[in-house]
Amino acid sequence: MQSPAIFKVLVVCTGNICRSPVAERLLHAQLEAAGIPALIVSAGTQSMVGYGMTPEAAQLAQRYGAEQSGHRSQQLTEQHIADSDLVLTATRDHRSAVVSLHPRASRYTYTLNQLARLLPAVLEPGAQYQQLETDETRRPDTAETLRALLAEVSTTRGYSPPPAHPDDDDIEDPYRQSVDVYARVGDVLNASVTTITSAFVAAVGRS
Repeated sequence: MQSPAIFKVLVVCTGNICRSPVAERLLHAQLEAAGIPALIVSAGTQSMVGYGMTPEAAQLAQRYGAEQSGHRSQQLTEQHIADSDLVLTATRDHRSAVVSLHPRASRYTYTLNQLARLLPAVLEPGAQYQQLETDETRRPDTAETLRALLAEVSTTRGYSPPPAHPDDDDIEDPYRQSVDVYARVGDVLNASVTTITSAFVAAVGRS
């Protein structure tokens, strides 16, 4: 019997040394704790290739219960995007860069804050996303369930209220900024990742 395909997530920022590796590590830690198998990687649109996280970013990862060591930044490529089921970016500009490299990714690319804003509406009572049609002898695997959830988000995102301000869907760049800026960015990253993880757990529980 063929093993089910694993769900693949790509996280993107600029240098791949602050926001995207922290989000990658947080998402990995939270999904693993929830028992949801996934492959999480990150890359940068202007990567400082081969560098680790900044010390401040590593401290954020540790603060929120994720692994802080072992990261090596890499440059974003079209293949990274094409191989992913979901691309999460730090800002709308990063999302535009992803879609420019691989236009088909417009269907599955969101800023972290944007996806965290859109997912609860899809899962709220009375707005259940379309379930997969499978034969009665098996349940859909986790990757199938999450792809179905994201397909519904893509279909309905145009009907969702916009953020109070467009910049609310972006996460500021803390590189070479103060500890306070890093702390603020860490809070936002953790909140968005937690919301996304909770939605994934709810979707898998329904399947």
